[in-house]
Amino acid sequence: MENETIIVIDKNEESLPVQEKAEKNYSDAFKQKENLGGYSSKAMILTSIITFIVAAGILLLVLWANRARLFNTFATEYLNQMKQEQLTGTSGNGNVNPLGSGIFTQESFVVDAVKHSNPAVVAITISKNVPKYETYYEEQDPFGGLFGGNPFGNMFTIPQQRQNGTEKKEIGGGSGFFVTENGMIVTNRHVVDDPEAEYAVFTNDGKKHDAKVVAKDSVLDIAIIKVEGNDYSYLDFSDSDKLEIGQSVIAIGNALGEFRNTVSVGVVSGLSRSITAGNGSGKSEVLDHVIQTDAAINPGNSGGPLLNLQGKVIGVNVAVAQGSQNIGFALPVNVVKSVVDSVKATGKIVRPYIGVRYVAITPELKEKNSLSVDYGVLIQRGATAADLAVIPGSPADKAGIVENDIILEVDGVKIDNDKNNLSGVIRGKKVGSAISLKLLHKGAEKTVSVTLEAAPEL
Repeated sequence: MENETIIVIDKNEESLPVQEKAEKNYSDAFKQKENLGGYSSKAMILTSIITFIVAAGILLLVLWANRARLFNTFATEYLNQMKQEQLTGTSGNGNVNPLGSGIFTQESFVVDAVKHSNPAVVAITISKNVPKYETYYEEQDPFGGLFGGNPFGNMFTIPQQRQNGTEKKEIGGGSGFFVTENGMIVTNRHVVDDPEAEYAVFTNDGKKHDAKVVAKDSVLDIAIIKVEGNDYSYLDFSDSDKLEIGQSVIAIGNALGEFRNTVSVGVVSGLSRSITAGNGSGKSEVLDHVIQTDAAINPGNSGGPLLNLQGKVIGVNVAVAQGSQNIGFALPVNVVKSVVDSVKATGKIVRPYIGVRYVAITPELKEKNSLSVDYGVLIQRGATAADLAVIPGSPADKAGIVENDIILEVDGVKIDNDKNNLSGVIRGKKVGSAISLKLLHKGAEKTVSVTLEAAPEL
């Protein structure tokens, strides 16, 4: 037998029959597809979970950041419900209200707003050199020297007062609040109106800072003072045009010039009030479109902030009705913004003016003078010959406005003196801008363009 060479071939893919090889390839491909599908499903589920967590976190952050605004939206209904619960001991459906001790309560918002705002509120002290008096005794002879002197010795000595130099004393106080981190403070003009006085600021940490008066508004009861330093906490402005009656507010100030950073809480009691405010020294001024509040405002609160529940400034406390209870007033912050912006940009208060004196037209004035309208303002000279109706060289003079013209509208806004008085509308414009005035000139309507200029410094 011849030797045979036996070749052993391993059973691999090359040795498989064609049909068996095809079946194996199909099986491997199916398993691979199944595995890939499993991994894809798990990744999609994981991605969905992560996306949901991130979205929920963002939503919660947005709700938390705007919780004060949400509270303002529902506060009236909620507080009414709470009053009912206090009377009955239960909620409207007979169960205890679960929100009563939660985070959405007025108390929590007030506490948060005060914590945020207090470091930016300051007490202002006013010091001045005043006469220093001493007491001395002068012997008096009741008989006028009839007996050659006073026979009763010093029995008839009378105490007398005489000045003995001067001494610096604290004569008053007010409030204010930082509006920049480098020490700019808003207060009332009547707080810092004495050019012979010296002013100091006490921050909430008790530190004393010398203050310099930077600018005083000749129209509004607003002033800007400044202290040296940086990194002060300061307050942001809200939009006072969006205020609603019944909205919760917080007042902070140096009550009675003694109790620094006193907090009181109330509501907006009225809007667009017009008042005549006096400072106790015989001076008075008319303040238009002020905010009325029942939050306790006392002497010394002047210049302090009126805040919403987000801790943003909606007004500057300015006056309190004497002999009343819980009737205070604040200048709306929207008229203060332009003052602050002007001082930041130029170092002084620059405001637009048209240069006319006027009297508001009322139904009584219309009837008495047989006017054809009961709104607008009548261009009229003042009480003295020097108080001209139209200031020579002013924007109004350049536009051809004359005495006895009646201004009816400014840029299409009707001057009705209740909601839109002329000074308030002009105050909202910018120096250099052109405005359109609708006039009654000798009984005929006409429209003139006036380019506003900076009011001259008084």
